Amino acid sequence: MIQKILIPLVALFAPIWLLGQSSINADYVKNNFTKTEVTISMRDGIKLYTVIYAPVDQSEKYPFLIERTPYSAGPYGKEEYARRLGPNTELMKEKYIFVYQDVRGRYMSEGVNLEATPYIPNKKNKNKVDESSDTYDTVDWLIKNIANNNGRAGLYGISYPGFYATASLPGAHPAIKAVSPQAPVTDEFIGDDANHNGAFFLLDNFDFMNYFGKERNGPVKDYGGAVFNASRKDAYQFFLDLGPIKNTQSPQYFNHKSYIWNEYLDHDTYDSYWQKRNIRQWLKNITIPTLVVGGWFDAEDLFGSLHTYQAIEKNSPKNKNYLVMGPWTHGAWARNGWDKFGTYNFGSNTSQYFQDSLQTKFFNYYLKDKANFNPTEATVFETGTNEWKHYNHWPPDNVQYSAWYLKENGLLSTEAKSNQKRAQDHYTEYVSNPANPVPYTYGIYARRNNEYMVEDQRFAAKRPDVISFSSPSLTQNLTFAGPITADIFVSTTSTDADFIVKIIDVLPDTSTEISTKGLPMAGFQRLIRAEVFRGKFRNSYERPVPFVPGKITEVKINLNDIAHTFLKGHKIMIQIQSSWFPLVDMNPQQFLHIPTAKESDFKKATIRIWHDGAYLSKIIFPQLEL
Repeated sequence: MIQKILIPLVALFAPIWLLGQSSINADYVKNNFTKTEVTISMRDGIKLYTVIYAPVDQSEKYPFLIERTPYSAGPYGKEEYARRLGPNTELMKEKYIFVYQDVRGRYMSEGVNLEATPYIPNKKNKNKVDESSDTYDTVDWLIKNIANNNGRAGLYGISYPGFYATASLPGAHPAIKAVSPQAPVTDEFIGDDANHNGAFFLLDNFDFMNYFGKERNGPVKDYGGAVFNASRKDAYQFFLDLGPIKNTQSPQYFNHKSYIWNEYLDHDTYDSYWQKRNIRQWLKNITIPTLVVGGWFDAEDLFGSLHTYQAIEKNSPKNKNYLVMGPWTHGAWARNGWDKFGTYNFGSNTSQYFQDSLQTKFFNYYLKDKANFNPTEATVFETGTNEWKHYNHWPPDNVQYSAWYLKENGLLSTEAKSNQKRAQDHYTEYVSNPANPVPYTYGIYARRNNEYMVEDQRFAAKRPDVISFSSPSLTQNLTFAGPITADIFVSTTSTDADFIVKIIDVLPDTSTEISTKGLPMAGFQRLIRAEVFRGKFRNSYERPVPFVPGKITEVKINLNDIAHTFLKGHKIMIQIQSSWFPLVDMNPQQFLHIPTAKESDFKKATIRIWHDGAYLSKIIFPQLEL
């Protein structure tokens, strides 16, 4: 959603260009570009505030490179210049006409802002507007009114600006020749930002909407602070004390002062509100080259990157559609350097590689006819081996989907053989207690610990409400490349439950490896991928159904893709639990409207994971055949 890369909170909302500050002269932009601030009228009369930086050098004609943003097109004022322009310093030096625009209803633009504005096909009149039409009208005005342009425009953006880049594709202006959606908000109920598989991401959204969800009475340069004071030292204890999610609307917190927060709580199924905001359905007949970018450790919009690429592949198969997935957190590819994260050491500057070899060449080629751009369709960083891999598409052609079965005594095995007669005896159970939920991270943090996606899971493995299944030590390297599916058979004493499935790389107890933080890695249980699924949506996101207490029920969970090699001597571990707090709001474990649940509605539940006989719970991995 926003650039949640830095902690503490004030840094979460820094413009992306701040993340890539380099050693360039502070006056470079002022000396080489002329700044103009204008308002551009849309077809319905609403004026959008637009900041334009045109090269001082007028010896050639330049294309436009545009970012449309809800996070401010500032700094505002004729004499106030940005420190850097564009998505990286090389593109700034290449000289484009850089354009920043406050989207409708945000900062200095007029109008009303809608959460992930729904696309309107077949617009009947000038009052039918969306982000596609606003982009069209903006590009049309720029082409006709800004001198010395070459008639071409490109769009890019990370997170919400990534959504606005995607939204330019359907019904696009003919001058748009290249678009790069990066970590784009794409489907906020299924996998981005607000919810994952119907489970509400409480921690991030509570903090984010305290800033972003503040309302205004017209164009402003500054929203004047947060909705409420959210200072705290321990997020886990804070949200545990807060209680049911309805308490977020109490007088000391949102108190119904944020329309987006209100909408989030009002729409707890995949109803028309969320369906209209799923932009994937409109990525049809796209003819504009796209460079979709994402990070394997993106806690906000990993789903968005992968599924935007997949939607274009499916609905516009002839389009030049490229995917780049690197070892990055949200937007880290915009930084000057990114060679390590958590306990990972990647052995190279991965962000620089992306900027120099892919992003700069992409825009130069399609907007300036400069040099060439001919990478493979998918450029993917493989963790475990720390290598960039190049594929004709994603997932790769040579992937075979293999099942790994959850077995008794905590074993993970490719052997499906079981004893049908003893099926009723083969389960592993745990008690999920809403009063003592499983923390998503180890330690005490005021804000979200950004390293939780690669964290050692031994803290969770010790809890009685987390169950683990481990393979024997691998006798050879094993590479998985693509999406993962957990197909598990469950029963519960309650009528609803969440299921969190984790994929973990266990280092040998004999390992002598030392982490980037100087700590021994022997026995380290490194999280590779995890996902939550709200059980009542197992048949339909639109029409939830309760569990029948005690009845064995199949639940299929789609986890986001990975590109990871489990090295010889390592083990593959699966962990399953039913809370991930306060990253995800606590499920009362009763079939009800969770945003209105009372404290008394939250109940303990005994949950069983079945793994034999007719109920072969398994994880389906995309194994890369060499």
